Amino acid sequence: MRPSFLYPLFAPIETLTGIGPRFASLIKSLCGNKVIDLLWHLPSNFIDRRCNVPLSHAVNGQIWTGKVHIIEHIAPKSRKQPYRIVVEDHSSQLILIFFKTFGDSITKQYPVGSERIISGKIEIFNNAIQMSHPDYCVDATYPEKMPLIETVYPLTAGISNKMLNKLEQQAMERFPLLDEWQDENLLQQQKFADFRTSLWKVHHPQKADDLLPTSVYRRRLAYDELLANQLSLALVRNRLKKQTGRVIKGTGILRKKVLEIIPFSLTNAQQRVIREIDNDMNSPYRMSRLLQGDVGSGKTIVALLTMLNAIECKAQAAIMAPTEILAKQHYDTLSDLCAKIGVRTALLTSNIKGRQRQNILNELQAGNIDILIGTHALFTDDVTFKDLAYVIIDEQHRFGVKQRLSLSAKGHLCDILVMTATPIPRTLVLTQFGDMEYSQIDELPVGRKPVTTTVMPLSKIHDVIEALKRKIQDGTQAYWVCPLVEESEKIDLSAATERFESLQKIFGSDVGLIHGKMKEKEKNAIMESFCNGSIKLLVSTTVIEVGVNVPAATIMIVEHAERFGLAQLHQLRGRIKRGFEASSCILMYGYPLSQIARERLQTMKQTENGFLIAEQDLKLRGGGEILGTRQSGFSNFRMADLSTQSDLLLTAHKDALLFLQKDPDFQSKRGQALKTLLYLFEQDDAIRTYHAG
Repeated sequence: MRPSFLYPLFAPIETLTGIGPRFASLIKSLCGNKVIDLLWHLPSNFIDRRCNVPLSHAVNGQIWTGKVHIIEHIAPKSRKQPYRIVVEDHSSQLILIFFKTFGDSITKQYPVGSERIISGKIEIFNNAIQMSHPDYCVDATYPEKMPLIETVYPLTAGISNKMLNKLEQQAMERFPLLDEWQDENLLQQQKFADFRTSLWKVHHPQKADDLLPTSVYRRRLAYDELLANQLSLALVRNRLKKQTGRVIKGTGILRKKVLEIIPFSLTNAQQRVIREIDNDMNSPYRMSRLLQGDVGSGKTIVALLTMLNAIECKAQAAIMAPTEILAKQHYDTLSDLCAKIGVRTALLTSNIKGRQRQNILNELQAGNIDILIGTHALFTDDVTFKDLAYVIIDEQHRFGVKQRLSLSAKGHLCDILVMTATPIPRTLVLTQFGDMEYSQIDELPVGRKPVTTTVMPLSKIHDVIEALKRKIQDGTQAYWVCPLVEESEKIDLSAATERFESLQKIFGSDVGLIHGKMKEKEKNAIMESFCNGSIKLLVSTTVIEVGVNVPAATIMIVEHAERFGLAQLHQLRGRIKRGFEASSCILMYGYPLSQIARERLQTMKQTENGFLIAEQDLKLRGGGEILGTRQSGFSNFRMADLSTQSDLLLTAHKDALLFLQKDPDFQSKRGQALKTLLYLFEQDDAIRTYHAG
């Protein structure tokens, strides 16, 4: 499919000269396995060799470049002495020092009486000007061979900067002249050069500012990558919209029964989102929608009320959660309600085995289970539905795209709803979920009280424990979160196990411990004890970050809070926003505290708005880790930096939508050029991956 003029760029890196099998494997791990991957590997710095003042004016510690006359070689009298070569320009002498020399190679490189252009760092010692192992030495009759600006790249052991520069140059020579795919008005407005020129300039910086994401050349390349991303996602989205689905339109009788039973009214935001999902389900096309709602905003009830559409159409629904704790919690929340209205539910996890599991599978296949709730266990081949019509995936970023698609493949023309409580900035919604429709619950239930967040140093831990004693005596439950399971020599943090032991001496059997290395059965037993109130204080790692629901727990203490990301802290704090009682979050930090950590803690103190927190998180640490794990698909940009170039993403998003409205089949001159852009950034592969579902 890729046009032939791009073949040289997508050839294996072994096709470049000077790469043997050993170096090839090193370069592949550093950049990638194709020629074009070298061009996407951007420089981090450059060495300026343009200083060519007379030697007498050379500055200690500075890189100097100049033409010299070779006067004499001084061989060492012992192994401990270096090899010296005396050279001079018209103003002064310079001593070149070599600590290792090989045979007569040095005399061939620096023949007495010849002229050479050399470059390296000047050292002034005992009033003598010296240079140890010059970086470059070229024949003075070929001055063009001296790189006056040497680009510096991120490297790996075994690969030198010189070698990478040579390979980058070869790769650049293969880059063809391409038709312009950008709109003329945009080029003028942004002062963009053409793509090839911009790429060349990025690899040949002339000043420090050229390396910044704000440079006009970096912005041009970033915009092209973002436009390719947005075009491919918009294409997939358009195709999904036209993908034949099934009309799922319930009578609303079951929904009415649930609304009569629950002790609260839906918020305006919940009602709006339900209408959006209903419209999708009622249409003859497949639904693919992302539902984002802050912790405690009521996504689960929205999930149930929309699943009832499928149940009323005599079909089945499934909810997939990333952990057994969360799956069990969904089951506990929904099964009681469902039982009251005659809807049959079941829980399926990897710990459910033998006859019990087989009974569930038989009932599911027979159509006697309306809603199946589970974990990765839902993926296994022996799980067969009678008629699965609606799939809900909770905390989608913890699953790969293939897992999401493999579950929907178990049904017939399934609608898919993806839910997340992880605050995601708008820019990441566009780039990671741009193939989906988007709904947001941006309102908390009436009567829910704000959390009081306090930031204090770890030196006040005894005061916190004393206050905790009083609260627990009054019947309050609390979380105590630690970042590690066991002591690390590299990172001096209190381990959860060690903190548990110290708190057990004070609180006795009121304390429980839960962490990721425990078996699922143990974790479930501890959580059960915490939920029923027999454990008052739960010491935990971030295993309780997502979804755990204990309304009576109103205190959260996070130890070494400076080690957590903003989104993670927000998720943790969400554990104490489940009830309608006032709650407190204490973020304890250790020294030294970095500026970013200080800003992070300050943000937590100032706001509970997950969407504001997400935007701040993006500013503080970039887009790579917001979601905790890397999302399969489009998150790994090579040229774009969303923390500084989000304005370009929004422009690219609008540009892609407008273009596809005018030219959905890429028939125009710009359309043909944009096809090249998609192939250049390998979005053809991305389209196939996303379209697989």
